[in-house]
Amino acid sequence: MVKTNWARTYDVVVIGFGAAGATASRFAADNGAKVLLIDAAPLGHEGGNTRYAGQVVLTGHDRAKTKAYFKQLFNGINIDDEMLSTYVDGINQIPEYMHEYLDVEEPVSYNKTHRDPGWQDFAHGLSPEYPEFDGADAIDLTTVHDGFFDATLWKNLRKHVTDRSDKIDVWLESPALRLIQDADTKTITGVAVKRNGHEVNIAARNGVVMAMGGFENNNDDIQNFIGVPKLKVIGTLYNKGDGIRMAQAVGASFWHMHSYEGYGFDTGFTFENPSEERGKFILGAWPELSHGSIFIAADDGSRYVREDENGRHGHAYEHGQWHNPTVYAHPHLIFDQAQYNAIKEQGELPYPDFFKLVIKANSIEELAEKIQADPKVLSQTVASFNRFAVAGRDDQLGRAADSMRALHDGPYYAVELATAMLNTQGGAKRNAKAEVLNAEGEPIPHLYSAGEFGGINANQYNGGGNLAECLIFGKIAGENAAASKQEKVSDSDQTPTDADTPASIHEDSEIDLGGNDLVDNATNYTVGENQYLGSANNGIGGQIVVRVTYADQHIKNVEVLQESESEDVGRKAVEEIPREIVAQNTADVDAVSGASSSSRAVKTAVKDALSKVK
Repeated sequence: MVKTNWARTYDVVVIGFGAAGATASRFAADNGAKVLLIDAAPLGHEGGNTRYAGQVVLTGHDRAKTKAYFKQLFNGINIDDEMLSTYVDGINQIPEYMHEYLDVEEPVSYNKTHRDPGWQDFAHGLSPEYPEFDGADAIDLTTVHDGFFDATLWKNLRKHVTDRSDKIDVWLESPALRLIQDADTKTITGVAVKRNGHEVNIAARNGVVMAMGGFENNNDDIQNFIGVPKLKVIGTLYNKGDGIRMAQAVGASFWHMHSYEGYGFDTGFTFENPSEERGKFILGAWPELSHGSIFIAADDGSRYVREDENGRHGHAYEHGQWHNPTVYAHPHLIFDQAQYNAIKEQGELPYPDFFKLVIKANSIEELAEKIQADPKVLSQTVASFNRFAVAGRDDQLGRAADSMRALHDGPYYAVELATAMLNTQGGAKRNAKAEVLNAEGEPIPHLYSAGEFGGINANQYNGGGNLAECLIFGKIAGENAAASKQEKVSDSDQTPTDADTPASIHEDSEIDLGGNDLVDNATNYTVGENQYLGSANNGIGGQIVVRVTYADQHIKNVEVLQESESEDVGRKAVEEIPREIVAQNTADVDAVSGASSSSRAVKTAVKDALSKVK
């Protein structure tokens, strides 16, 4: 007879601290549950893809029209009507949801009330993303304030968790290892967690919510489920598909495993740069990559995508539908000297390292050898492209004639591309109650899910739909998990969940498991003579704390003591902005390109410190 040694007991355990997990945790807590929220990411990097998203939430203004719109989006992918209706109803209540549950006085509608002109460049084409569909006039985007790509929605959701620290414990750098299931009843009774270097079993009296996102960072899963050689992740680095294996082990059914969303220039590209873990998110148009003497070549050197097409979340138009284009192992931009000069004349580029990646050759044949393409095929591709450009008609892919200019004699250039991935949709199948279903379509007792782990969205996709799903099904999962009442499990599993066990932490472990990582990591910083502390919360991460040395009317030094900005361009802002502030003796310096939120946060923190100078 197998006995389970439990280190602690909670009412609800939530796996994954993104929008879905944060939402499930706070609603479980609000319904009387003591909650443990765990995440594999370290402090400051929790948040999943929500942290990096545009912060826009898909919204509808007419239930019938919104439902018709989504049926066309899914286009042949069967979704249970109750499940779809639950999603659509939630989407049509997003402004009210934000007002009632997120304390947003006036949620901002892109179509009705937006004011920030920067919205136009980003949201154009997303609200709706498929204007040709029935019901498209009812589709909108909503944000918690007049801004985007600043993690404001994420920080709002995170604050609702920290505000409930008496009811929600948060463990970071504490990945879930497996679900614990009663052998007879198939009820999920807890989770095995790696905590402080030890594997511990955490009992869940009422339920477990899986909200750990997808498998973007697991190339084996990408090859097995999506069937492509590789994709370049531009979101979180911590979605590694752990939930897939955990759900498989307890008999879950799966859906939408092939579906993923991308975002980038042209149909959805970023640059293949081995020095970067996360691909660069190229936001907005970069015409010089799609207009002129330039095209995209597949592995063999042939063209396969219409370069000037405005992709829809990584989808390209194909015979009446929008699909993720074929993914090749090493696609390249191909261009001539004239295009090289045009890009060079731009000055500051959306991707500053562009020219570091350029491959140069004196002939097309030599270039083909350098990029491992077929010289004959690439030469034929150039000849065909030039013929289309001269004729003013792209008979192969339909690119606009005025965007094409024939390539001239060498030298020629190439830059390797990668197909960009925002997130996967696949995972354990759920129903309208957010219950995870087994292979027979029946709920696995006390197991719930929300968010991109087994998302409802499949086939075509409208921006903001995943965040809407996180809010809608996160709430449902949290409430239902809190309301579950555990049946007495069989004798094969010793579980401290009898009716007379109080709904509070039960601890039986010699291991120091700690309490709440969001509370227990507070740090006290010291200051010396002429030094001042400042802080800000308007970056993409959590709080930024700086120590400024100021004397003789000059800023002598700026030290960033605490920050949780993104690993790539956000970190660049954290490093560069303090140097510029010292050099210019003012906090009003230019932002680092692509890192406006991080730059603003550092400057705000410095201004806060300077305000304390006597």
